[in-house]
Amino acid sequence: MERNHTIMQFFEWDVPSDGMHWKRLKEQAPELKRIGIRAVWIPPVTKATSVQDTGYSVYDVYDLGEFDQKGAVRTKYGTKQELIDAINACHEQGIGVYVDLVMNHKAGADEKEVFKVVEVDGNNRTREISAPFDIEGWTKFTYQGRGDKYSAFKWNFMHFNGTDYDARQNRSGIFRIIGENKKWNENVDDEYGNYDYLMFANIDYNHLEVRQEMIKWGKWLADTLKCDGFRLDAIKHINHDFIKDFSKEMVAHRGEGFYIVGEFWNSVLAHNQTFLDTIDYSIDLVDVALHYKLFAASQAGNKFDLRTIFADTLVGSRPNQAVTFVDNHDSQPNKALESWVGDWFKQIAYALILLRQEGYPCIFYGDYYGIGGEHPIAGKQTAIDPLLYVRYHKAYGKQEDYFDHPNTIGWVRLGVPEFERSGCAVVISNGDKGDKRMCVGDQRAGQVWVDMTKTRTEQITIASDGWATFPVNGGSVSVWALPELDVKG
Repeated sequence: MERNHTIMQFFEWDVPSDGMHWKRLKEQAPELKRIGIRAVWIPPVTKATSVQDTGYSVYDVYDLGEFDQKGAVRTKYGTKQELIDAINACHEQGIGVYVDLVMNHKAGADEKEVFKVVEVDGNNRTREISAPFDIEGWTKFTYQGRGDKYSAFKWNFMHFNGTDYDARQNRSGIFRIIGENKKWNENVDDEYGNYDYLMFANIDYNHLEVRQEMIKWGKWLADTLKCDGFRLDAIKHINHDFIKDFSKEMVAHRGEGFYIVGEFWNSVLAHNQTFLDTIDYSIDLVDVALHYKLFAASQAGNKFDLRTIFADTLVGSRPNQAVTFVDNHDSQPNKALESWVGDWFKQIAYALILLRQEGYPCIFYGDYYGIGGEHPIAGKQTAIDPLLYVRYHKAYGKQEDYFDHPNTIGWVRLGVPEFERSGCAVVISNGDKGDKRMCVGDQRAGQVWVDMTKTRTEQITIASDGWATFPVNGGSVSVWALPELDVKG
């Protein structure tokens, strides 16, 4: 039986643009292994519009910090060789590496081109609000710094179906490109009528050469880095048929163990389920619905019914395809999708994703190490470490829920013989202090359990029938388990 696996998102939006991040990952790999991390999701590795860019304004997907383009050889995070060294260091520790892929758009074009467009309504992209007209758009990518190395493909306006800036009139808008077989991709999220267009020069996956080039690039990237999987950014904006084809091609090329998780940022569970049904292929999705439940719970305090925390979530309906998370780079304060889970609820939220049998949990660099930038936030390592410890050593076996009170819930994991001293009892309160009477098995009779979070200092002796009453402070979580060394009752 394998130990539980946990992902760490190894970046936040405001990590320093010092070119040292890949070195930080390399140095941190042994410590990540020690705390139970078995995979890291790393930021976009490709050259963006500048070294300050987090990587989502992608310029050249074949430049991993190797060519002098956009003002530097390195990316925000370092050079190609430093990236490869960091991945090798992770592999030496048994840690997989999932690379973030930005495939929806391209930014920072080298030249302008003149082409015909129609302007569309930003709130309904299916509604045209102009007659066809010519614009000058930044859509030509020549890659003078790289040349034809790795790929001779050069992007021009025919490879895109929309852009957001007319240099001729110095005006922003959403402009759909006109041409043969030019239209928005239809197999996308239907917000704003059609949500194919998100930003910059929007890649047209109706174009056969584009599809072929991006699949070729995905294989090249996986081979070059020898990574263990991909995290696909913004897939609700990308032709779902392409996502299916791309995923199948990558797994066929790299083997069944190659892992793919998509970011489908839509909090409505039905939309996530429809997407998974549409592509009819086994990739995971990040559980955005659960994130918003955790956020809502942190805002509502004791008015939130904890019994409903997993209702209408991906992990509640398709646990084998859900990557659970508390926060990420998009939800952190002052970012586009800000929905930051409140500090008082943070440890509770991590207990809800780390200590249950459903889902593949991902902890956030910004929560663990802290957030930088103009508005720094301290890390919560001391709150998360005990939960990681319990996940790795204790949270195994059958799960029995005690979701029988709106403000105090609990569950037990009964443990497994393979991991000696495994098993735990979790109690959560979003109101006053309380307790939960739960059964951990009569084979536990006489054992003395302690709170692994150290929030509560008393010891609990398991009764002869396996039952015990486990206390919790108000607005808190306690995780009771058998310590590594017996304590006296």
